[in-house]
Amino acid sequence: MTKLASTLFLKAVIVLIGIAALALAIFSLPDVWVSAATESPISKYVLYPGLIGIYATIIPFLFALYQALLLLHSIDSNNAFSQLSIKALRNIAGSAIAMTFMYLVAMPLAVSIADLDDAPGLVLMAFAFACAPLVIASFAAVLQQLVQYALDMKTENGRR
Repeated sequence: MTKLASTLFLKAVIVLIGIAALALAIFSLPDVWVSAATESPISKYVLYPGLIGIYATIIPFLFALYQALLLLHSIDSNNAFSQLSIKALRNIAGSAIAMTFMYLVAMPLAVSIADLDDAPGLVLMAFAFACAPLVIASFAAVLQQLVQYALDMKTENGRR
Protein backbone atom coordinates (compact mmCIF):
# COMPACT_ATOMS: atom_id res chain seq x y z
CA MET A 1 0.00 0.00 0.00
CA THR A 2 1.47 3.35 -0.97
CA LYS A 3 1.89 6.25 1.39
CA LEU A 4 -0.89 8.22 -0.29
CA ALA A 5 -3.34 5.33 -0.04
CA SER A 6 -2.62 4.75 3.64
CA THR A 7 -3.01 8.44 4.50
CA LEU A 8 -6.17 8.57 2.40
CA PHE A 9 -7.56 5.69 4.44
CA LEU A 10 -6.64 7.47 7.69
CA LYS A 11 -8.21 10.70 6.46
CA ALA A 12 -11.41 8.84 5.63
CA VAL A 13 -11.46 7.23 9.07
CA ILE A 14 -10.93 10.60 10.76
CA VAL A 15 -13.75 12.18 8.75
CA LEU A 16 -16.07 9.27 9.58
CA ILE A 17 -15.22 9.53 13.28
CA GLY A 18 -16.02 13.24 13.17
CA ILE A 19 -19.32 12.66 11.40
CA ALA A 20 -20.23 9.91 13.88
CA ALA A 21 -19.41 12.16 16.86
CA LEU A 22 -21.53 14.98 15.46
CA ALA A 23 -24.42 12.65 14.63
CA LEU A 24 -24.29 11.16 18.11
CA ALA A 25 -24.26 14.61 19.69
CA ILE A 26 -27.07 15.97 17.56
CA PHE A 27 -29.45 13.04 17.35
CA SER A 28 -28.80 10.45 20.04
CA LEU A 29 -27.55 12.15 23.19
CA PRO A 30 -30.48 14.49 23.83
CA ASP A 31 -32.97 11.63 23.54
CA VAL A 32 -31.02 9.42 25.94
CA TRP A 33 -30.60 12.17 28.51
CA VAL A 34 -34.20 13.37 28.32
CA SER A 35 -35.55 9.84 28.71
CA ALA A 36 -33.24 9.34 31.71
CA ALA A 37 -34.50 12.58 33.25
CA THR A 38 -38.12 11.46 33.06
CA GLU A 39 -37.35 8.33 35.09
CA SER A 40 -36.17 10.17 38.19
CA PRO A 41 -37.22 13.66 39.27
CA ILE A 42 -33.83 14.30 40.89
CA SER A 43 -31.98 13.51 37.67
CA LYS A 44 -33.57 16.54 35.99
CA TYR A 45 -31.02 18.65 37.84
CA VAL A 46 -28.14 16.81 36.23
CA LEU A 47 -29.63 16.73 32.71
CA TYR A 48 -28.49 20.11 31.42
CA PRO A 49 -25.08 20.21 33.13
CA GLY A 50 -24.41 16.73 31.73
CA LEU A 51 -25.42 17.69 28.21
CA ILE A 52 -23.41 20.91 28.37
CA GLY A 53 -20.38 18.96 29.56
CA ILE A 54 -20.66 16.44 26.76
CA TYR A 55 -21.15 19.10 24.12
CA ALA A 56 -18.23 21.11 25.50
CA THR A 57 -15.89 18.14 25.09
CA ILE A 58 -16.94 17.63 21.48
CA ILE A 59 -15.35 20.96 20.50
CA PRO A 60 -11.74 20.04 21.41
CA PHE A 61 -12.36 16.51 20.06
CA LEU A 62 -13.32 17.84 16.62
CA PHE A 63 -10.43 20.33 16.74
CA ALA A 64 -8.02 17.46 17.42
CA LEU A 65 -9.47 15.54 14.47
CA TYR A 66 -8.93 18.59 12.26
CA GLN A 67 -5.33 18.85 13.45
CA ALA A 68 -4.84 15.16 12.64
CA LEU A 69 -6.08 15.87 9.11
CA LEU A 70 -3.56 18.71 8.83
CA LEU A 71 -0.83 16.38 10.04
CA LEU A 72 -1.76 13.77 7.44
CA HIS A 73 -1.80 16.46 4.75
CA SER A 74 1.72 17.52 5.69
CA ILE A 75 2.81 13.87 5.52
CA ASP A 76 1.30 13.62 2.03
CA SER A 77 3.22 16.70 0.89
CA ASN A 78 6.53 15.29 2.27
CA ASN A 79 6.65 17.86 5.08
CA ALA A 80 6.26 15.44 7.96
CA PHE A 81 9.21 16.99 9.76
CA SER A 82 8.12 20.62 9.77
CA GLN A 83 6.90 23.28 12.15
CA LEU A 84 3.36 22.65 10.90
CA SER A 85 3.55 19.04 12.12
CA ILE A 86 4.94 20.15 15.47
CA LYS A 87 2.15 22.71 15.84
CA ALA A 88 -0.51 20.12 14.90
CA LEU A 89 0.84 17.65 17.46
CA ARG A 90 0.96 20.39 20.11
CA ASN A 91 -2.66 21.29 19.34
CA ILE A 92 -3.72 17.65 19.54
CA ALA A 93 -2.05 17.32 22.94
CA GLY A 94 -3.64 20.56 24.11
CA SER A 95 -7.09 19.43 22.98
CA ALA A 96 -6.67 16.12 24.78
CA ILE A 97 -5.61 17.87 27.97
CA ALA A 98 -8.62 20.19 27.68
CA MET A 99 -10.91 17.18 27.33
CA THR A 100 -9.32 15.54 30.38
CA PHE A 101 -9.81 18.73 32.38
CA MET A 102 -13.47 18.97 31.33
CA TYR A 103 -14.10 15.35 32.28
CA LEU A 104 -12.44 15.82 35.65
CA VAL A 105 -14.53 18.93 36.29
CA ALA A 106 -17.65 16.87 35.51
CA MET A 107 -16.58 14.09 37.87
CA PRO A 108 -18.82 15.32 40.75
CA LEU A 109 -21.76 15.11 38.35
CA ALA A 110 -20.88 11.48 37.59
CA VAL A 111 -20.60 10.78 41.31
CA SER A 112 -24.04 12.27 41.94
CA ILE A 113 -25.56 10.24 39.09
CA ALA A 114 -23.90 7.08 40.40
CA ASP A 115 -25.24 7.87 43.87
CA LEU A 116 -28.76 8.32 42.50
CA ASP A 117 -28.73 5.02 40.64
CA ASP A 118 -26.61 3.16 43.21
CA ALA A 119 -24.05 2.32 40.49
CA PRO A 120 -20.48 2.70 41.78
CA GLY A 121 -19.06 1.39 38.48
CA LEU A 122 -20.20 4.61 36.80
CA VAL A 123 -17.54 6.56 38.70
CA LEU A 124 -14.88 4.17 37.44
CA MET A 125 -16.15 4.56 33.87
CA ALA A 126 -16.12 8.35 34.22
CA PHE A 127 -12.55 8.20 35.49
CA ALA A 128 -11.58 6.04 32.50
CA PHE A 129 -13.13 8.63 30.18
CA ALA A 130 -11.06 11.29 31.92
CA CYS A 131 -7.81 9.32 31.59
CA ALA A 132 -8.18 8.24 27.95
CA PRO A 133 -7.49 11.69 26.45
CA LEU A 134 -4.51 11.99 28.80
CA VAL A 135 -2.95 8.96 27.11
CA ILE A 136 -3.47 10.61 23.72
CA ALA A 137 -1.94 13.83 25.03
CA SER A 138 1.18 12.08 26.28
CA PHE A 139 1.54 10.16 23.00
CA ALA A 140 1.18 13.37 20.99
CA ALA A 141 3.73 15.12 23.22
CA VAL A 142 6.26 12.32 22.69
CA LEU A 143 5.68 12.45 18.94
CA GLN A 144 6.06 16.23 19.04
CA GLN A 145 9.45 15.90 20.73
CA LEU A 146 10.56 13.29 18.19
CA VAL A 147 9.51 15.43 15.24
CA GLN A 148 11.22 18.46 16.83
CA TYR A 149 14.42 16.42 17.27
CA ALA A 150 14.27 15.20 13.67
CA LEU A 151 13.66 18.76 12.43
CA ASP A 152 16.63 20.02 14.46
CA MET A 153 18.82 17.28 13.01
CA LYS A 154 17.58 18.07 9.50
CA THR A 155 18.38 21.76 9.83
CA GLU A 156 21.74 21.05 11.45
CA ASN A 157 22.73 18.71 8.60
CA GLY A 158 21.47 21.24 6.06
CA ARG A 159 23.82 23.93 7.39
CA ARG A 160 26.93 21.80 6.94
